[in-house]
Amino acid sequence: MDKYTYRVMWSEEDVEYIGLCAEFPSLSWLSGTPESALAGIRDTVNQVVRDMQATGESIPQPLATRRYSGKFTVRIPPDVHRKLQTEAAESNISFNRLISAKLSR
Repeated sequence: MDKYTYRVMWSEEDVEYIGLCAEFPSLSWLSGTPESALAGIRDTVNQVVRDMQATGESIPQPLATRRYSGKFTVRIPPDVHRKLQTEAAESNISFNRLISAKLSR
């Protein structure tokens, strides 16, 4: 079953809708309507997956089915770190809660 992540958006440059798939960033499909752009990119991805299966290539796992730990590391300048720690303390919330709230906006 197709569980890949699709997006349809207007392309001012092409003056058409463009269908994209996050797991296959090199693929796209242009069309005059958002519905046909989505159908086109889905058909393209399905064909590419069939071709990859036939040649024994590794097929990208859909983002929706991957497991995420909820942890990641990011480096920021020390002054930004201090500012965020201060903001969390003044808001009486944990640093993690503050960062999570800012990232989810």
